[in-house]
Amino acid sequence: MTTVQPDSENIRRATKWLLEERPYRADIPIAKLIEEACMKFDLSPMEAEFLQRLVTDENL
Repeated sequence: MTTVQPDSENIRRATKWLLEERPYRADIPIAKLIEEACMKFDLSPMEAEFLQRLVTDENL
């Protein structure tokens, strides 16, 4: 399986934050956490879509 590396430092930070937050906030829908990450790390719409696909593909 090929590992996808995000181009943006903000995406890397958002992904790391999401992976760290998910276990502690499992009661919150993943879509809400993604939305929070997008705002927190000021992701562009394209970066937000990338994060959404990444998380969906990884089944977090």
